[in-house]
Amino acid sequence: MYQVYPRSFADASGDGIGDLAGIVDRLDHLAWLGVDAVWLSPVFRSPMRDYGYDVADYRDIDPVFGSLADVDRLVAEAHGRGLRVLLDFVPNHTSSDHAWFVDARSSRDSAHREWYIWRDPAPGGGPPNDLESQFGGPAWTFDEPTGQYWYHSFLPEQPELDWRNPAVREAMLGHVRFWFERGIDGFRIDVLWMIAKDDAPWRDGPITEAPEALPGLGLEARGALQHGDGPDMEARLAELRDAADAYPERVLIGEVYMEPRRLVRYYGRDGRGAHLPFNFALVTLPWEAGAIRTAVAAYEDALPVGAWPNWVLGNHDQPRVASRVGAAQARVAAMLLLTLRGTPTLYYGDELGLPDVPVPSERSVDVAGRDPERSPMPWTRDGINAGFSVAEPWLPMIDDAGAWSVEAQRDDPRSMLSLHRRLLALRRSEPALEAGDWADVDAPDGVVAFERVAGGRRFLIALNLRPEPVSMPVAGDWTVELSTHLDRDGEPVADVVALRADEGLVLRAG
Repeated sequence: MYQVYPRSFADASGDGIGDLAGIVDRLDHLAWLGVDAVWLSPVFRSPMRDYGYDVADYRDIDPVFGSLADVDRLVAEAHGRGLRVLLDFVPNHTSSDHAWFVDARSSRDSAHREWYIWRDPAPGGGPPNDLESQFGGPAWTFDEPTGQYWYHSFLPEQPELDWRNPAVREAMLGHVRFWFERGIDGFRIDVLWMIAKDDAPWRDGPITEAPEALPGLGLEARGALQHGDGPDMEARLAELRDAADAYPERVLIGEVYMEPRRLVRYYGRDGRGAHLPFNFALVTLPWEAGAIRTAVAAYEDALPVGAWPNWVLGNHDQPRVASRVGAAQARVAAMLLLTLRGTPTLYYGDELGLPDVPVPSERSVDVAGRDPERSPMPWTRDGINAGFSVAEPWLPMIDDAGAWSVEAQRDDPRSMLSLHRRLLALRRSEPALEAGDWADVDAPDGVVAFERVAGGRRFLIALNLRPEPVSMPVAGDWTVELSTHLDRDGEPVADVVALRADEGLVLRAG
């Protein structure tokens, strides 16, 4: 999977903002890179207070990105290259500009009033309780004309839908079917755990402490859990899965910030849930060998029978991996992501090793400060704005963008881009790496090691997370298939493998 943040990928219209036509123009890069599917962050019509995660119309495209015809063209062009297309579906809340909410605010007796969550003021006045939104401030906003508060986990302009209402569920599932009918191959479902409430709107108290089930997660993720993960979750998952299964080869991916024991609930009862509930362990945990080894083993152990794992290193909400772990370890992280068992998801620009880009306060636009990880993609070595747009980009580009560009790195056999392409090609060519068994391997401190095995083929992955060399004992004879430094192909290894500082190796048995 390859995530595109459309505003920052490629601008064909010349207004400084990426669009669907720009994505079409760059599909050859994704096919050349070797990915299978592209997931687009929201492109539905929106006032863009939360940059598309506040949807005003689920069946139309925001003009900044193009039109329905542009989506159809993107799907056709992608399918012609063997790529699948997924959209970002935001079912937990709408924009306050959505026709449903406009009607809901018109009267307590309006047709859509019970589609949202409303409560009377507290007995002494003010919000029903002091639950906080994830973007700061109360999770309740007062509607003076009707005398009640509406509930929102995020911005006040993102009112929460009440999925306990059958009319809401049918309407949202209708949107899912609409896009499947247009040829969309699946959805990444935003904050999936929130559509089944666990009485959070009626619980007093701000979010201050982490539930035991969420070690290592930040305040935002901890708070989010208290807004959802309720007892009706399995039923909601089954309804979504039924909608997907009515069409051939469709996939549902769920955003779920939880530790493994809780995350696996989202595969659904008897597998009637999300195909891939996102696993964010590599994003939220410290970049330490012990923590990673423990997390991988715990996840593998928690998976239900027949469930397929997945891994994520970054996305539009998190600092980029190169900024979290450094440029050298970002190469090691890429090897980890693309050799673990399960479907990996790449965030656009991570294949170039892009770090977060500093954004001056006067250029900052995101309510939650997530601009640095959303910087525009550099495409060309020369030219205006490294080929992203002929106009001033909506966010600052990285300094010396041409040197970071796809064009510059394609010509460098040891670039980060070349490493990603070789890892993806190796994964695709070797069943053991694509879908084989996984087993942890004892390793020195600071090293993550595991084997992948299938059909008589056996690979050892050894990843040095330390800035100094380390030697690791190995049993039998091995050959270096790939180094993160891209300079040891075919080197024989016996008894001991020498890992250089910040180096990862894929070794083939025999």
